[in-house]
Order: sequence, then C-alpha cells, then structure tokens
Amino acid sequence: MLSRNVKQEIDNRKTSPWVSLSPEFQSADFVFGNLEGAVSDSSSGNAVYNDPAPIFGIPSSFIPMIHNAGFSALSVENNHCMDFGVPGRNQSIQQLLLSDIDPIYFDNSPQFFRFGETVVAIIAINLVPGKDHQCQKIPSVALSQKLRLAKNLANLVIISIHWGSELLEWPNKEQRFAAQWLIEHGADAIIGHHPHVVQQPEIIEGKPVFFSLGNHVFDQKYPATKEGLLVECILEKGQVSFKCLSTHTAKNSFFPVLVDSQQNFQDTVPLRSLHGFSEISLQAGPTLKLPPGELCLEAHSEGKKIWQTRSMSLVSIEFAKLDGQNDFVLTLERHYSNMDHENGLRPYVYSVDKDGLTARWRGSALAWPLLDAVLMPGKEQYLCARHRGDSFINPDEKNDQIRFAVYRWNGFGFSGVEDKEICKECEQFLK
Repeated sequence: MLSRNVKQEIDNRKTSPWVSLSPEFQSADFVFGNLEGAVSDSSSGNAVYNDPAPIFGIPSSFIPMIHNAGFSALSVENNHCMDFGVPGRNQSIQQLLLSDIDPIYFDNSPQFFRFGETVVAIIAINLVPGKDHQCQKIPSVALSQKLRLAKNLANLVIISIHWGSELLEWPNKEQRFAAQWLIEHGADAIIGHHPHVVQQPEIIEGKPVFFSLGNHVFDQKYPATKEGLLVECILEKGQVSFKCLSTHTAKNSFFPVLVDSQQNFQDTVPLRSLHGFSEISLQAGPTLKLPPGELCLEAHSEGKKIWQTRSMSLVSIEFAKLDGQNDFVLTLERHYSNMDHENGLRPYVYSVDKDGLTARWRGSALAWPLLDAVLMPGKEQYLCARHRGDSFINPDEKNDQIRFAVYRWNGFGFSGVEDKEICKECEQFLK
C-alpha cells in the first residue's frame, strides 16, 4: 500500500520502501505481490463512492519504483482496487503495463508464465467486497472453469486471494472452506492477504496454504501489523519448494527489512505433468498481451515449440479418450452465434498432432444455453452439462433457473443420455 503514511515516508526519505529488500528481489526470476489501492493523481484524492472507509490513492510516479524494486507482476484484485471506480482500476492496469509489470486480476486470470520448461499459472481472486460492493464468491462456476484451464495447461497453479478477517491471527471459517474448495478444484498453492497480520501457514491435502502473509508495506502501527512473510518458491527437478522468510518494519517506519530468523515452515510439491499427444505436450502460451479470456495453445516436443494456435476465447480445457482409444481435446469457448445472437459458451472437440489442432466437432450449446460442461471422472465419454433454464428460441440471459443434462460422445458429436443414475451423478458432480 503506497498511500497515507507510506507515501509520506517515501516523500520524506526520497527512497524506495524496498531499499533493503531489492537485492533479494533482484536475484529472483519472478516477484509477485498484491497492490492495495488504485492509481490516482487527483490532488483532492476523493473517491467516486460515497463511503467513509479509507481510500488508497497511489501516485502514478510510484509505479516505476515498484518495477525498479524488482516486482514482475502484481494482483489488482482486492477490496481497494475500485477505490477510484472503473477509471482508477483501468489507470492502475495501464500504469503497471507501462512500467513492465504484469497486472493480474480475475477477468484476465489465469495468467501463464514460463520458467525454462515449467509453466506457472496464477489466478487472482478477491472475496472481500470493496466500495463497489463486488467480489468473487466460492463456490463459483467461473472460478472452477479457470482452475480447470490452469491445471490442464500449467505445471503449477498458484492462487492469490484476498480474504479473511482484519487483524484476526487465525483463518476464519470462510478461508478454510475456500482453501479446501480451491485445492479440490486444482490449486497447488494458495497465497492469502487482507487480514494485515500473519496467519500461520498450513499444509492441506498436501498443498501449502499461506492464509495471510501479514503486512509487507503498510502503515498500521499495532505490533502484529509490523510483521510480514515472504514466500520463497524454488522450481527444481520436477518439484517446487516453498519456504517462509520473515520481514519486520521498525517503529515509526513502514519500510520492511528481512529478519534473520526464518519461520518454521517448508513444503515441497511435485509439479504437474502436462498432457502428451504422441510425444507432444500441449500447454499455454503467454497471455499478457492478449485480451482477457484469450489464450494461445502451444505444442512442445523435446523442449522446443513446434506450433502455436491463433488466439482462442478459451474458458476451459480437458483431455480425454472420447472413443476409448484416441486422445481428444474438449474446450469451452466463447463465440457469437446467429442461433441465439449471443456471445455464448460453445463446446468444441479437437484432435492433436505435430501439425496442429484439427476441429472434429464444433458444437452449439447442446440442447439449451450452456453455463458449464465437464467430462465425468471415470466416464470420460460422458459430458455433464449445466444449462440455463431458457431456450434458444426464447433466449433470456437473466434466467436464473438451472437444468442439468448428460451427453455421450457418438464419434461425430454428443447425443443426449436418459440414464437416470448417470444424470443424478452428473447433477451431484456439478453441484
């Protein structure tokens, strides 16, 4: 947070809050954090909302300082990112891009980054309502789709999440429920922020959960708010190790320094293997320069990229032997259709070889407008779909009724299934 007393200390000392941490950051291949606030050069500093809660205006001149400190990417998904409305949020994103910092937020998640032959996906989530009273929720169809996309196209899926109760030194029930749900849906590590105090990390289902890293750069003065954690992640030999490093800010200062003693926490997680097609692995290409929701797929063989697709409006992706023998790719993509005059969710099936993707079936939204579709575990020839309650004849995007349906691959497309047991299993699975 680079506002209020932090801004005053920067102005008075005429130096960066990271003056003592820059060597640590500069030696890393990638540095990620959460940017609490929004860029605003308004002299009045007035937010666009009639709300007495504090606003965190960040001078645009401070953004290059963040880059110079060594930051590679920042989440702009928290309860203060909308302090200056949509214009302030957009300005924050643009200023970060101009300073060569990757902004990550829910709509452009997952973002994919490559380190050698390892692909890392980062998803940014905010569960704390801001001044616009908006935030994400868990469970979430949109979030499950993002996790499905990330875990099938990256070796490591990291969640950056704004959650929890301020100044509470242990995770609340919402955090625990969300952590369990995120891990069940594909998260490999969870990095939390918002409580402003350190909450002890834990290992849940073999995955590290850093419930709260406390304060890094912030101007609160309670003793517990002067402490923070850095999470050091090392990719090596098919695994990633996580270790906590402690920081402290001195009295009357808000600039963190590294503490010699280390937290008693360390964990190692194996990296995911990417899906292979006859010695070809399919993975995500860089996403930053593409519009939110757009993605290119890359095929790699023996460590080299052999082809790349055009930009695709990918919502989720899965791999399956739909006919019991051959590998297929099932995607959910957003496309406009003259059938319903909507930019809706459409299922596609592709085969993959050394020459690229080949479309085998370009579906409509099946029987009704589609909200989600997932291949059933252990029955991958079956497609379990969540539909809206309206129809293509009388479309109504605001229809909040839900209906479930099951389809089976017939070699040329998907046919409806009437089996009551499978339909019941589908409904339970998607719920």
